[in-house]
Amino acid sequence: MRIVVLTGGIGGARFLTGVRAYARQVGAEVTAVVNVGDDVLLHGLKICPDLDSVMYTLGGGADRERGWGRAGETWTVKEELAAYGAEPTWFGLGDRDVATHLVRSSMLGAGYPLSAVTEALCARWEPGVRLLPATDDRLETHVVVSGADDGTTDTPDAQRAIHFQEWWVRHRGALPTHRFVFVGAEAAKPAAGVLDALAEADVVLLAPSNPVVSIAPILAVPGIRDALVAGTAPVIGISPIIGGAPVRGMADRCLAVLGVPCTAAGVGGLYGPRSGGGILDSWLVDTTDAGAEVPGLTVRAAPLWMTDEAATVTMVRTAMELR
Repeated sequence: MRIVVLTGGIGGARFLTGVRAYARQVGAEVTAVVNVGDDVLLHGLKICPDLDSVMYTLGGGADRERGWGRAGETWTVKEELAAYGAEPTWFGLGDRDVATHLVRSSMLGAGYPLSAVTEALCARWEPGVRLLPATDDRLETHVVVSGADDGTTDTPDAQRAIHFQEWWVRHRGALPTHRFVFVGAEAAKPAAGVLDALAEADVVLLAPSNPVVSIAPILAVPGIRDALVAGTAPVIGISPIIGGAPVRGMADRCLAVLGVPCTAAGVGGLYGPRSGGGILDSWLVDTTDAGAEVPGLTVRAAPLWMTDEAATVTMVRTAMELR
């Protein structure tokens, strides 16, 4: 059996631990197609937050308390950059993490595509699943906001675009926000292996990741959405919303910008059924949201809190029963 997971963010990384464990039980192969919209160039280094979160989490090197970055991290480089007054000061790079970015940036500079670089990095971490960036090309999520650079809103009518990382890490999503733009998406192509993985999949899972800034950038790459719609594999989504609130992160703020209710049904409707031009066949919601209805979709309720690997495996198994 071949399982493909569209994923991004910390929640997506944790979900993959359950998918991997389930796959080992049933002898399946797993390919994760990972969001690159969060990627950013800082201090001359290519940072890929979602790819790294997945790689570190599955490789056993993630900081479980923070939920991101490396375990046992130190911050000498960050402190030295601050001493120089180097901008941006709002985004910190840990010393261990910098090594990953140095290797990635060097390989990209030598002409290797991001997919090949990711494969090389994974040779160390051995995540147990195949990790593919959604695209090898530049794709960045930018956010159109109002307000001055310091966060004040004295000029509410003036709009500007900032990188998603600045919107969330620096401003915590608190600026008046108008829309999200996936810069470079129109010219991007699926990374090597992505379309083949989708074509050969027996089932496709949408992780309980942020639908607006983790999953949508993947679907914005030309060819990926079409492959889901035209494919024969069932597409099963897992809700990132439980009881009207995101499991973690800022999905509620992102959904509000789109005018989509922050509910399990609202996100299911955002993805939509394949029969109506969407991408889903089935939608798994938490027991708190039992009774949620999305026209055109088979909806089932099950516990979705990923409290540990065993609970996540049970969640994955329930999703797989919807094939």
